[in-house]
Amino acid sequence: MSKYWSEITKGVEPYVCGEQPKDKKYVKLNTNESPYPPSPKVIGAIKNAANEELRLYPDPDCDKLRDVISKYYGLNKNRIFIGNGSDEVLAMSFLTFFNKDETIIFPDISYSFYPVYANLYNLNYKLAKLNEDFSIPFQEFLTENGGIVIPNPNAPTGRCLETKKIEEILKYNQNKVVIIDEAYVDFGGNSVVGLIKNYPNLLVVQTLSKSRSLAGIRVGFALGQEELINGLNRIKNSFNSYTVDRVSNAAAIAAFEDQDYFEECVSKVINTRETTVNKLEKMGFNIIPSKSNFIFITHAKFAAKELFTKLREKGVLVRYFNKDRIDNYLRVSIGSDEDMKFFIDKIKEIIDEIERS
Repeated sequence: MSKYWSEITKGVEPYVCGEQPKDKKYVKLNTNESPYPPSPKVIGAIKNAANEELRLYPDPDCDKLRDVISKYYGLNKNRIFIGNGSDEVLAMSFLTFFNKDETIIFPDISYSFYPVYANLYNLNYKLAKLNEDFSIPFQEFLTENGGIVIPNPNAPTGRCLETKKIEEILKYNQNKVVIIDEAYVDFGGNSVVGLIKNYPNLLVVQTLSKSRSLAGIRVGFALGQEELINGLNRIKNSFNSYTVDRVSNAAAIAAFEDQDYFEECVSKVINTRETTVNKLEKMGFNIIPSKSNFIFITHAKFAAKELFTKLREKGVLVRYFNKDRIDNYLRVSIGSDEDMKFFIDKIKEIIDEIERS
């Protein structure tokens, strides 16, 4: 610990992202990336954007991208905020809408960067304990609070909260901001963007990293009524007006404009997910119902940590969480059909080896 660090720096526990190995080729099923490349139109847009105009600053307001998203969702562009990935948008949202003297609420089993943001900004928070089936206990959010964050679908469980329950939470908390994190909503979830017109306290956050195959570009966005978007812009422009570069803007615009490719990739992931679930269930695994591009699995006879270690030895990366209640589960990203066949084959090998030993 350096003597030059501030007290905030000394006290923070940074978020640790999923492993990105450089030493060996793995079947990567640990970070929920798309198994499919970006649209060819996106690649073309990136090449076209890589020109001499890179000497100029990008549009700080991302007007063209907001126009495209505005048309896609039927929202006024003033209800759209663009950021450098949804993680950054969420971090800005914590700073924009939550106060130190109040207590915010988010699920106890969810993204580990939520408490990181809260601690970084010295915010009090309460963890809403998931139900035994890992569903979100929406009653826990019908109480006095300083703001709410709900991932929908949740991660790492993949479970969704029904729209009518989210609306009930919005009605109860009309004086506080409710953030719905929809990073994985395109894989079978129900977006609540349609509720924005009725609820000025609703902020919906989405990303292009998953369903639009742009994790390497870093573009995320928030949707909400103007007073929320204006608040986010005040924070953004207080430390960096140019959060999204020219190339990323061009890529994001092209991704939204190629709807056919988007639908094709999402459909492939969903079909592969259901096929994988069926195969794992026949092997005795229990799988939490998923509306995401990953599944959360456990087996009564085989320890998740051992499966995780042996899968890695056999060239497959999945995610293991050494935390209460989920320490016998693995989160498995949905890859291509070939990726998932390799994963299933290796799981079978491991089980056979364990049973013979």
